[in-house]
Amino acid sequence: MDEILKQTLLYDFYGELLTSHQKEIYEQVVLEDYSLSEIARDAGISRQGVHDLIKRCQKILEGYEEKLHLMERFLSVKEKVRKMDDLLENYEGEEEKELIRKMKELSGAIMEEL
Repeated sequence: MDEILKQTLLYDFYGELLTSHQKEIYEQVVLEDYSLSEIARDAGISRQGVHDLIKRCQKILEGYEEKLHLMERFLSVKEKVRKMDDLLENYEGEEEKELIRKMKELSGAIMEEL
């Protein structure tokens, strides 16, 4: 997975668990693509301080994911729904019972994850 996408998803799921200062700095780097120098100047801290804060936030967010697996479950459910869409999109007279069986199998897998 693209590292920026991973960071964004982690932030979407667990960002509210960061302090307001951590959220502000992390958003500027990950979501708004500010440079460390720009953030350091605006926040009145060193560039190294910004770098350390970002690394600490990443570890915190990854730690939450290791314990809760919300992002992993979300991506798994998203993939199963995509497969369901593909089955329906490519349905060309396949026996209806087989299509229904596949759809029930996928929906059952989704329900287990939720």
